[in-house]
Amino acid sequence: MTENLDIASKTRKNKLKKGRPAYVRWLVLAAGLGFAATLGIVASVIGAFYYVAPGLPPAETIREIPLQIPLRIFSRDGRLIDEVGERRRTPITYADLPKHVIDAFVAAEDRRFFVHPGVDYQGILRAGWLLAKTGEISGGGSTLTQQLARDYFLTREQIFTRKIREAFLAYKIEQEFSKQEILALFLNKMFFGQRAYGVAAAAQVYFGKNLADVNAAEAATLAGVLPAPSDYNPVTSAKKAAVRRGYVLGRMHDLDFLTDVQYADATNFPVESRLHGTASELLAPYVGEMVRQEMIKRFGEKATYSSGYKVVTTLDSTMQTAANYSLRNGLLEFTRRRGFRGAIARTEVTPEVLQQDYANWPEELQLHLGDHNNPGSLMVAVVTAIDEESNNAEVVLQTGERVSLPWHGIDWANPYFDPESFGPAPKTVAEVLLPGDFVYVMPITIGGYALAQLPLAQSALVSVDPNDGAITALAGGYDFTISKFNRVTQAIRQPGSSFKPFTYAAALHNGNSLATIVADLPVVINSAALERLWRPINYSGRFYGPQRVREALIKSMNLASVRLLLDHTGIGNTVRYLAPFGFNEGALPRNGSLALGGGNATPLDMAQAYSVFANGGYSVQPYVIDSITDATDKIVYRANPATVCRECEISKPQKFGSTPVVRSATPMRRDTRQLLDNADNPESANDDAAIAEAQSPIDLFPGVDVELLSLDQLAVLAESYRPNANEAPKLFTDVNVAPRIISEQIAYLIQDAMRDVIRRGTGIRAWRALGRNDLSGKTGTSNDGRDAWFAGFNSDMVGIVWVGYDDHKPLGPREEGSRTALPIWNQFMLRVISGRPLAAMPVPDGIITVRINKKTGCPATASDPLEQVMFEKFREDNVPECDMAIDPINLFNSSDDADDEDTTDELLQEGEEAEEQPKPDDSLF
Repeated sequence: MTENLDIASKTRKNKLKKGRPAYVRWLVLAAGLGFAATLGIVASVIGAFYYVAPGLPPAETIREIPLQIPLRIFSRDGRLIDEVGERRRTPITYADLPKHVIDAFVAAEDRRFFVHPGVDYQGILRAGWLLAKTGEISGGGSTLTQQLARDYFLTREQIFTRKIREAFLAYKIEQEFSKQEILALFLNKMFFGQRAYGVAAAAQVYFGKNLADVNAAEAATLAGVLPAPSDYNPVTSAKKAAVRRGYVLGRMHDLDFLTDVQYADATNFPVESRLHGTASELLAPYVGEMVRQEMIKRFGEKATYSSGYKVVTTLDSTMQTAANYSLRNGLLEFTRRRGFRGAIARTEVTPEVLQQDYANWPEELQLHLGDHNNPGSLMVAVVTAIDEESNNAEVVLQTGERVSLPWHGIDWANPYFDPESFGPAPKTVAEVLLPGDFVYVMPITIGGYALAQLPLAQSALVSVDPNDGAITALAGGYDFTISKFNRVTQAIRQPGSSFKPFTYAAALHNGNSLATIVADLPVVINSAALERLWRPINYSGRFYGPQRVREALIKSMNLASVRLLLDHTGIGNTVRYLAPFGFNEGALPRNGSLALGGGNATPLDMAQAYSVFANGGYSVQPYVIDSITDATDKIVYRANPATVCRECEISKPQKFGSTPVVRSATPMRRDTRQLLDNADNPESANDDAAIAEAQSPIDLFPGVDVELLSLDQLAVLAESYRPNANEAPKLFTDVNVAPRIISEQIAYLIQDAMRDVIRRGTGIRAWRALGRNDLSGKTGTSNDGRDAWFAGFNSDMVGIVWVGYDDHKPLGPREEGSRTALPIWNQFMLRVISGRPLAAMPVPDGIITVRINKKTGCPATASDPLEQVMFEKFREDNVPECDMAIDPINLFNSSDDADDEDTTDELLQEGEEAEEQPKPDDSLF
């Protein structure tokens, strides 16, 4: 019975099996295997996660990892001067990305970027297939997010655990950041070759463009660089870059990012293959170097180059541009006067080859032409032909452009012999140039080009705001790439006669006046310090007898200046008086040469010292860094310079100045009380008459502590109330006040005398060029004409120009301050102050004007002939009291004839120089 039941059961089972289709059995098997595989994959993923999770950094730490961003230096009006650092990077946001740039990188690197969660299963399958096929882990399959994770946290080592970590990190990043943030992080982080990090820096390096200005072809070039930046960048290999660009453009077209027309245009766009420098908006390399050195002192080299500091300087872009142009143009004019030194190189190719199109030239010739640098505003060209009939030359520039040099651009080229001499003027082009000559040319304002040559002399120009010492323009030489020596701060030179105003100021401080009579007569000094018998002379070799101090300064009389120092002031008194001006000991020799600027000073030293005259007697320190911010725009430094603040001064009696008025406390006037009451009562009308009658807030509020007034009461006088430190000292406690080092009366008198230097003295070229009544200045030429200076200013700016050879050679005959340095200053000022209002120092209290006798310098009497009477300015307690019986004519024995004072202009006829060629005041003879 039991056996029969077993047989029946087996029979039923066999029937069921025979009735079930085979595919069902396979489906069941596949489902089981799939379920098992899924469980295995899930278990593997979970296991892998727990295996790598302890070593995964939080995704949000990306925000805390600083990018290596170079130091960026700006002018005060926001112009980029320079970027300094090993890595060039300009951080951008997603909003800064043009659409075709986004499309290019998505097409090239991760077409499903905006869809996947950080890891793309399609990419994983491709990588898995390659692993099964080749047995090697492929670098492909990584999404943009995975690449970002790798570059921030991992290495590029091709191992399985790194790929797992990369995938999990990518997923975590996607949970922390938006797609837009991820793409911006990616494009800021990636290396593009040629020291360019980030897509914005790469656009500048390869195309010289801002990122917003790149086109689709250039965007595809940048996207094509990423797989191998050192090989695929267009500078290393334009051919490989073109192939990669074609691939990216094809992907963009396939994904409908480009239309057929756009694709064709981008494909036909040429591949540019050259490096571009920093997108500098303002040429100020000497300032950039000053800032770099200061930043290294403050923060160290590593932080300076990579922490993303931004430095705002005190430079004004308009003034800096004017300084660059004026200095270069002045040096080019100087070198033209000294003669043509000849071609910089030659090629021996035949004239027939030179006449061919540039494209057909031998490669060696093209390379020879291209190898030359273009210093300053000059360009290198090769002479291809001489046209004797039209007397001009044909040249080819490095760009391949063929241009003509007309005779008026060549006729200056007298043959150079030595620094002291040159030959006769040429009559034909053939005397100057030959086919095959490599020469410098420069564009000219009337159009076309002119022959030029690289100056051997150098120059420095610096301008300073005299109210706080801010350096507003600085050019330390002709071209920073040729010489990084900053002559504004490092060239220690003899200031010559440009130093005289300081010794004259010391003379005024020690009781002299602009009317004091000094003898312009021979001086012989046996000086151990000078190691010889010292006989200073005037530039002209003549001497001019008794002169008023003003005239001696105006006409830069050497002998009178020495006697003023030795006989009327004293060397010790002068040195002590000038020490606060900022001069070092080398600028203040303790002998007679001090009167003639026989010490040593830099142009910046001179700018600081002249600021004292320009601002009315205060000492300010030159500075160039206004602020420093870090990569997050947090201010880490803000300059707090000592600033001229007349209202901040506590009035003190001065030795040779006016005595300040001391106000006493008095009861408040009734109308003043009414005015204050009305101010607190808006329904009451203010007493306009009381305001009109009041001469100052003290008159309006006698006996009242203005600090206790209400806001409404102060508002009544907001437009007119300007308290000083005597009236409201607490208002000025936080002001960094520049200290006064000379009286405003002396500053004004020296300033006024130097206005005459420009109006009718050695600086008359400035008057002719600028025609302004607010300018003061002084020329200077050192021993043997080795240094030429001009220092000029008004109340808003001080400008110093120096010209000379670095090896201290003489500049050459007739190269003095008025001819060599002053024209540079004129060009600078023309571009800087045109259209600006006059800025002359107002006449301070304690200055009076007195009618004097020209011969004696004493107050005039009724008996003095009218033609011998003039007006002179004095400090009110320093008007001379003279014994009119003394005849100054008999005090000195002058053998020179005199010219009329009013004909100073005759000394300044074309071709003559005013510098150090003083003309005497004929009224003294």
